[in-house]
Amino acid sequence: MLETIINSTDGTSFTLTNTLIVITAAIILGFLISLVYMRTTKKAGYSPSFTVTLIMLPVIISIIILLVGNNVARAFSLAGAFSLIRFRSAPGEPKDIAYVFFTLAVGLCCGMGYIGYAIIFTIILCLVMLILDVTRFAMPKTKAMSLKIIVPEDLNYEGVFDEILNSYTTNYKIQSIRTRDFGALFELNYSIHLLEEANQKQFIDELRCRNGNLNITLTLNSQNEKVYG
Repeated sequence: MLETIINSTDGTSFTLTNTLIVITAAIILGFLISLVYMRTTKKAGYSPSFTVTLIMLPVIISIIILLVGNNVARAFSLAGAFSLIRFRSAPGEPKDIAYVFFTLAVGLCCGMGYIGYAIIFTIILCLVMLILDVTRFAMPKTKAMSLKIIVPEDLNYEGVFDEILNSYTTNYKIQSIRTRDFGALFELNYSIHLLEEANQKQFIDELRCRNGNLNITLTLNSQNEKVYG
């Protein structure tokens, strides 16, 4: 009965056993990829919905490949149907996009019946991703941050903080200078790369000694994680 349900009206059929093997393999491999993704992105944070998507994608692609088979007409029909889909979400991180292609490739392998190759491919690439995460390959040794210092109007701010900035950062650049409180104060905005081992409290304390103990704001600048040096 189940074999009859799987058979299509045009005579093309899939065996129940093969179909279940393909779907099961796609689910297991997608789940493994999802676990590796969560492990390698837990510090930066990840979207729960995206991790579920990584499990669903291999299964969906596998089913599509099973349906298409060698039928060219089906392939063009599916291509036309999927061209109507519009992804309106914001562009993701390059690493997230790579994981999407990873799951698509696994789904293609499973759908075409190359389950052994899919398993080998998944294990090898997951190990590579874990090793890169553990070794922190290509990760910056500094923290990109924004520094805002308030100074009184009677303080000549040019070069007064350079000695401290040279001690605690690899490089820094002043972004803007503006007056506040009707000219009674100056606001200096810096873009800095703080040394990873730098003590932030000690850094701020030394700056406070130079600016008359006025406000100092140090914030993480996640939009500028380039590596310098």
